[in-house]
Amino acid sequence: MLAATALVLLMTPGLALFYGGMVRTKSVLNMLMMSFVSIALVTVVWLLAGYSLAFGDDTFAGLIGGLDHIGMAGIGPDTLTGTVPTLLFTTFQLTFAIITAALISGAVADRTKFAAWLVFVPVWTLLVYVPVAHWVWGPDGWIANTLGALDFAGGLVVEIASGASGLALALVLGPRIGFRKDAMRPHNLPLVVLGAGLLWFGWLGFNGGSALGANGLAAASLLNTLVAGCTGLLGWLFVEQRRDGHPTTFGAASGAVAGLVAITPACGTVGVVGATVVGLAAGVVCSYAVGWKFRIGYDDSLDVVGVHFVGGVVGTLLIGLFATAAMTGGSEGLFYGGGLGQLWRQAVAVVAVAAYTFLVTYGIGKLIDRLLGFRASEEEEVTGLDQTVHAESAYDHGVFGHGAPTAAPAHSAVPRKATP
Repeated sequence: MLAATALVLLMTPGLALFYGGMVRTKSVLNMLMMSFVSIALVTVVWLLAGYSLAFGDDTFAGLIGGLDHIGMAGIGPDTLTGTVPTLLFTTFQLTFAIITAALISGAVADRTKFAAWLVFVPVWTLLVYVPVAHWVWGPDGWIANTLGALDFAGGLVVEIASGASGLALALVLGPRIGFRKDAMRPHNLPLVVLGAGLLWFGWLGFNGGSALGANGLAAASLLNTLVAGCTGLLGWLFVEQRRDGHPTTFGAASGAVAGLVAITPACGTVGVVGATVVGLAAGVVCSYAVGWKFRIGYDDSLDVVGVHFVGGVVGTLLIGLFATAAMTGGSEGLFYGGGLGQLWRQAVAVVAVAAYTFLVTYGIGKLIDRLLGFRASEEEEVTGLDQTVHAESAYDHGVFGHGAPTAAPAHSAVPRKATP
């Protein structure tokens, strides 16, 4: 569990690199900062009240926990959650909350006022993430205990919540200047692949650690995670080859992430065959879903909706088809003799979480926009947020840019000619 917690924490820097490579050069550092600052903001909120509200004893109808452990009161080094020290369980769950908030930043890349983001993250964590975590993973949460829907590692809590919230925030801010007109290609594909690799590495702890022990369920979840990432990658590349004639590096990274997203809720409920199908389905479906924004007109900058929301829905629903009693200890999907009951439960959970997170996030975004202004100014957006907000640049264009002179080394007696 200590190792799994460290792996999941590493996912947020991995996400920062993944997102950083996907944006244009003028906003790379801003993109990195939105992920890194989420680590600090969510940690403070989680230890102050978030953990208690999410995992404390239920106070009303399976909707929210209490404040018995506000500021981690009453929890010491010998306190256990099951067989896991509660302080370790708290930290493990904290890393999930961190990356969920950071994921949303991809939907509003290139145009978000950093000060507004600093306000949004803690408010969103308390009003959106914490209640949903209680519904699904709390000791008396209504989705797990009353409805009976399954979410092993965060398809509802992390993927659908971040995707629906990203869509809401994208609608609040509006599209980027030049959306659907200017080319907005990833500026650094090696950075994207590095980020995707770190995400994949961390995801083994994300899903395997959700078994809360070094046991067979953890091993099965880890293997399912690896399998789904592979088939997601292959599914995306198949679509690209068939549709565009070119399998791309960007598609490979995106497909792997789509498969990992989809297997997150299902890794502890399906077998290897189910994991294979879940990953493949996500790779294919998400590769088409990322294009919806151009047809519908919402500017989800880095495809949080197309990959995380859609992938989360795919994985959560397919539990209703492929869940096996060998993994769940009881519940079975349609293809394993369980009928339509589990599929119906999964669908209700998807609708409930998507609707709640979208509506509340939209309200939070509108309120912050009215009080502080959520969108960067036109000048800041055109110039780039790295310079206008952080007074930094990811790359020294004076030295490495096209057409820049190449400086002679200090020991050279003959000055070099300018590079054409």
